[in-house]
Amino acid sequence: MIQSIGLIADTHGLMRPEALKALEGSDLILHAGDVGKPEVLEPLRDIAPLLVVRGNVDYGDWAQALPMTEVAEVGNHLIYMLHIIEELDLDPVKAGFSAVIYGHSHQPSIFDKRGVFYINPGSAGRRRFKLPVTVARIDIVDGELRPQIVNLDV
Repeated sequence: MIQSIGLIADTHGLMRPEALKALEGSDLILHAGDVGKPEVLEPLRDIAPLLVVRGNVDYGDWAQALPMTEVAEVGNHLIYMLHIIEELDLDPVKAGFSAVIYGHSHQPSIFDKRGVFYINPGSAGRRRFKLPVTVARIDIVDGELRPQIVNLDV
C-alpha cells in the first residue's frame, strides 16, 4: 500500500545524494522529465518503483522509450504527470485526477485549483539562477493527499 510518493524533476543528468536521501522511504517515485541521462534513473529505481515522463532536454533512444504523459493510480487517487504544464490537454477535474505533477520551470510550487493539486517539485539538478534545489513528497494520510516541497541543503 502506497503511503508516500516522491516527486522529482529537472535533474538534467545530475543525481544529487541529497535528493536520494530526501526520497528515501517513498513507496513510489514520479520523475516529471528533463532526466538528462538514463543513469540518473537507476538510483531512484533502487528506492522504489519509478514512473518517468520525457522532458524537452531528453533525447536519444533511451528517451524515446519514455512517454510524454503518465498516469499513476494510488489508492483511489489518479495522478497525471507531464513535463510542461502548458501542454496539459485535458481537464483534470473532468478526468477525475487528484493531482497534476509537472516540471520544466524549475520553480517549486503547490497549488489547489478546483480540487486538484498542481505540484511542481522544482529542480533537483544543477542550480538555475537563484532558484532553490528541491524535490517534493506526497504523503497519503487517511486517504488524503498531503503534498510538500522539500528543500535540499546543497
